[in-house]
Amino acid sequence: MGINKVILVGNAGRDPEIKSLPSGTRLATLSLATTDRRSKDENGKPRTEWHHLVFWDRMVDIVEQYVTKGKPLYIEGQIRTRSYEQEGQKKYFTEIHVREMELLGGRPSSGGEGFRDSGPANGFPDDADDVPF
Repeated sequence: MGINKVILVGNAGRDPEIKSLPSGTRLATLSLATTDRRSKDENGKPRTEWHHLVFWDRMVDIVEQYVTKGKPLYIEGQIRTRSYEQEGQKKYFTEIHVREMELLGGRPSSGGEGFRDSGPANGFPDDADDVPF
């Protein structure tokens, strides 16, 4: 028995790309950036990893409608590796096949105040600061 599960929280690196396979199945792909502020790269900046995400079935409609570049996302999925040949050499490509997704952040308010917390996603009322824990 094995477990293949990955959990990522990051920001969409680009708008999703929607494709239809010859079978009629739709899929969406996009990149997700995860940044570790505790780890620095050679230039002293926080280290960012890029992940290639693949969405299938009903999730394609949600991604197409709500996900845009920069949108914060919570992702659960499986790691899959594909291979291909380029100039006679075998290359490998790792992607995350998403099973669960939660849109983080919020949505623009009608008053032009920017973004507000979506509230119900975390189960706490808007005045969660008053909760004693």
